[in-house]
Amino acid sequence: MVSNIIEQPDFIPHDGFAEWEIIPGCWLQVAEGKPTVECGPLRFGIEDLEEEKNRLIKHLNINDFEIHSRGEVPVKWGTFTDPWGNRIGFFEYHNKAEESRRIKTILGNKVF
Repeated sequence: MVSNIIEQPDFIPHDGFAEWEIIPGCWLQVAEGKPTVECGPLRFGIEDLEEEKNRLIKHLNINDFEIHSRGEVPVKWGTFTDPWGNRIGFFEYHNKAEESRRIKTILGNKVF
């Protein structure tokens, strides 16, 4: 799903504004303009943070960004600024079993 973010948007309502449907009924909207101080970032869980970081740098020509990790935090994460100045981040669980438990807690037995 997140891989669609660096592809064509699902909807462009007007210049400087793009939308992607992340999951059914849930859209990410990205706008051009000056970001608000301390606003965001919005973070998305992904399977391979290094791979996604490299794709973003290559396809969106964004600046390299650091991947962070702390022992007490179950994920590693990175935040970047998209070409329009929006702060967006990704995270990856260290333990995939924990990730699966978390997803099941959020979604229950729902299937999309």
